[in-house]
Amino acid sequence: MVARLRSAGLRPTRQRIDLGKLLFARGDRHLTAEILHEEAERSNVRVSLATVYNTLHQFTEAGLLREVSVDGARTYFDTNVSDHHHYFVEGENRLIDVDGKIRIGEIPAPPDGMEISAVEVVVRIRPKPDKQ
Repeated sequence: MVARLRSAGLRPTRQRIDLGKLLFARGDRHLTAEILHEEAERSNVRVSLATVYNTLHQFTEAGLLREVSVDGARTYFDTNVSDHHHYFVEGENRLIDVDGKIRIGEIPAPPDGMEISAVEVVVRIRPKPDKQ
C-alpha cells in the first residue's frame, strides 16, 4: 500500500495506509464513506468519518478510486477505475458493474470552450414484483 500511495503522489500516512488496505484488500467493489468507516471500526482502525471522507476524496483525485453519484444524494467509491457503467439496486442501495458495453445515442456537443471528459451511466433496477 505504501508503494501504491507514493506512486499516486500521496504521502503514506498511517490512516491512508490502513484505509487503503481495507479498500483494496477484497478486489473490485463499491462502497460509501459510511461503509468504509464501519469496516475501519470493526478492524480497530481509529479514524473519524470526516477523515474517511477526506481520504476517499484524496484517493479519487489521485486516480486510485472512481466516484459514482446516485441521485446526487448518495456517493459511492469504486475501486475499479476503468471506464464502465453501473446498475443501482433500489431498496438495497447497492451498485453492480454492468457487464459489457452500453450503446448510447448521440450526445449533444458541449458548450463552447468545454469538452466531454466522461459519460457515466447508472441504470436503476429493482426486483420484479411477485405475480400471484
